[in-house]
Amino acid sequence: MASLREWRRKIKSVKSTQQITRAMKMVAAARMRKAQQSILSSRPFAARMEKMVMDLSFAEKRARELSGRAGQVHPFFERSSSGHEGLLLIASDKGLCGGFNANLLREALGWLRKNSGKKIYAAVVGKKGANFLSRYFGGDPDFKIISQVVDIFPKAGFVHAELLGRALTECYEKAPLSSVTVIYNEFKSAVQQRVVSAEILPMLPPASADCGRVFQEFSFEPDRTQLINSLLPRYFKAQLFRFLLESQAAELAARMNAMDAATKNADDLIETLTLRLNQTRQAIITREIAELVGGAEALAS
Repeated sequence: MASLREWRRKIKSVKSTQQITRAMKMVAAARMRKAQQSILSSRPFAARMEKMVMDLSFAEKRARELSGRAGQVHPFFERSSSGHEGLLLIASDKGLCGGFNANLLREALGWLRKNSGKKIYAAVVGKKGANFLSRYFGGDPDFKIISQVVDIFPKAGFVHAELLGRALTECYEKAPLSSVTVIYNEFKSAVQQRVVSAEILPMLPPASADCGRVFQEFSFEPDRTQLINSLLPRYFKAQLFRFLLESQAAELAARMNAMDAATKNADDLIETLTLRLNQTRQAIITREIAELVGGAEALAS
């Protein structure tokens, strides 16, 4: 049986840990509110930009079908037949955030197995994602990290999206890549995050968009090619920035919930340890009383 000193030492240790988890929960909650405002503010712009680019992609496709012209198409609107694949994996730099990374890396593992045998070019955000890919591929010559960004959360900025966008677009055009897929955690609410796996390049309208849609020729000023070449890179980087903000808010929410659960579990553990302490103390007192009574009876006899 453990001594009273050992029980008190365990209780003190759990209380110290509980203070840390409570402080981490409060810090994550404060940061999450700011991150939540950032992502909610960026979503309308990103959604409107996405609709405009999809309309532009659809118009470009229909214009070529109707006119029969076969001029050069922007690379973002074309799918290469190279068979090479691109991956953007957005994870966290640290743990202690529940299943945030586990669910994300499980989705990434499924994607990698699906594309096994192909040459993979990856851009990765966060140390957890970088370590996972390094362990998975080892020295595989068919795998290459084209960009690695770490230690940016919870202060992700548009400059980081610029770096990722530059690396991905350059690789997409030069490799070339058949597609680029992003895997990240989307912020749904303070208690819910959703792992998203989506193809971000090429920018092709969904097949359902053609159904019952009336084609309308757009007027471009100053020039169709100039506008497309200027708009698409901006849109792509804006989408990458939104992915970073989504992942940032989701990570903070997951860490807040994990630390809240840890704090509550510490309360339960302290209660259990305190009960064991009292039971041990009671057992010691009972034994001492029995020894006193036994000694008194021995003297009396």
